[in-house]
Amino acid sequence: MTSHQLEVGTTLPTVRVTRYVTPLREGGSLPGIVEADDLGTYVCKFRGAGQGIRVLVAEVVVGELARRIGLRTPRLVVLDLDPEIARYEADEEVQDLLNRSPGLNLGVDFLPGAFGFDEDLPAPDPVAAKVLWLDSFCANVDRSWRNPNLLLWHGDLWVIDHGAALYFHHGWGGGVTDPERFARQPWDVSDHVFGAHRAGVAAADAEISALVTPAVLAEVLAAVPDVWLEPVPGAETPEALRAAYVAFLTARLGTRQWLPGGGA
Repeated sequence: MTSHQLEVGTTLPTVRVTRYVTPLREGGSLPGIVEADDLGTYVCKFRGAGQGIRVLVAEVVVGELARRIGLRTPRLVVLDLDPEIARYEADEEVQDLLNRSPGLNLGVDFLPGAFGFDEDLPAPDPVAAKVLWLDSFCANVDRSWRNPNLLLWHGDLWVIDHGAALYFHHGWGGGVTDPERFARQPWDVSDHVFGAHRAGVAAADAEISALVTPAVLAEVLAAVPDVWLEPVPGAETPEALRAAYVAFLTARLGTRQWLPGGGA
């Protein structure tokens, strides 16, 4: 880990944005393609976007969990953005977004030539079942046929865009609430792109349960930069916020009411 990574409090690589390339006008957050000083090209998700900084936390937590349970998901980095780059942008909307997003933003490895997945997988399919498990565990409400958030790249399925998961943290304005409520909260599979694969979730759960532990959850939260962990009553430090996320997710691991069919 570099000294700069220690400074920003994340286990993710930290690189500097060197050029803003083009906006991706999909959804309301206006992500953009950028180049960085590691010669990489990334989809930048901006801290100054309208959805707020907790969306970036969800992106990291769910993306890193996806990687640990064997799903393909683009590599994540932290992008250090100097808003001086905005001087060279003619689009006023992009200028405003860059100026609202100084410092640390999220970079998602750009997959050149990937295209959106809008079909189904043959059932039973272990990848589809793992995606269902991940989305039900993290309460992701944004993987429907209207917006699958899936890519095909080199013949493989990749999961992307997890900012709509972990809804519980949006209720922390008045303080950290009860993890057990989230643990018991069921998840609606009816609109999910892989809803037809629910019969395979029990087998996926048996495999994944050995991979996702409180220690793994702590490793995942260690990837979130300190400055994205905004203090709330009862959790005023980044360490306390990380512990709160781990507590909520650990509590959910202790029950299977959230699985499609209640784990039956």
